[in-house]
Amino acid sequence: MLFSRFKNHLPTPEEALAGRTEPPFSVPDRHTVLGNPLLGPYPDGLEIADFGLGCFWGAERKFWQTEGVWTTLVGYQGGHTENPTYEEVCSGHTGHTEAVRVVYDPAVVPYTALLKLFWESHDPTQGFRQGNDVGTQYRSAIYTHSPTQQQAAEASRDAYRTVLHNSGYTDITTEILPADTRPFYPAEGYHQQYLSSSKNPNGYCGIGGTGVSCPVGVAKTDG
Repeated sequence: MLFSRFKNHLPTPEEALAGRTEPPFSVPDRHTVLGNPLLGPYPDGLEIADFGLGCFWGAERKFWQTEGVWTTLVGYQGGHTENPTYEEVCSGHTGHTEAVRVVYDPAVVPYTALLKLFWESHDPTQGFRQGNDVGTQYRSAIYTHSPTQQQAAEASRDAYRTVLHNSGYTDITTEILPADTRPFYPAEGYHQQYLSSSKNPNGYCGIGGTGVSCPVGVAKTDG
């Protein structure tokens, strides 16, 4: 399964694995680093942002180190299979990408700042890969939770596309889609905060940016 044709081809709903109604594993209650609940409920005033930018181990660390982020968790999003496992996602038969859910205080860190971190932390032009990590589960994605987020994400993509083109990069392949029809399924407990100092401080991190700065203030949002 791990070397199937679905490494570079997204399955249709008919081709995807069937999945299950309940997750086959449990998720820890609290964030290893930040100490806050992973699954909620979250305090009033906080908002949610979902990003896919390659291997979710290093991607999650980028966000939990950001001031104003209340909690983060990794999972699977954008596919067809309900409650998938890591092995199923890596097979390419679920259609999911590895994603990071970011719960943040918009009064401290606006959504546009998270978008800037997202764009600069990976290469959004690589399609179904990030560096040496190859497969549909490594594709770049933003799943939005409001029309305001959708507009801001699209505006930031358009602005960053221009500076990437001017630096010799090809077009951005990031998918930007509403999260309400693309459920986020939390990953297994051992993936959560994988690169924290109490787990694997020297663990593998395959993500890396282009070195091209994303324009600041490329989009406006209420948070």
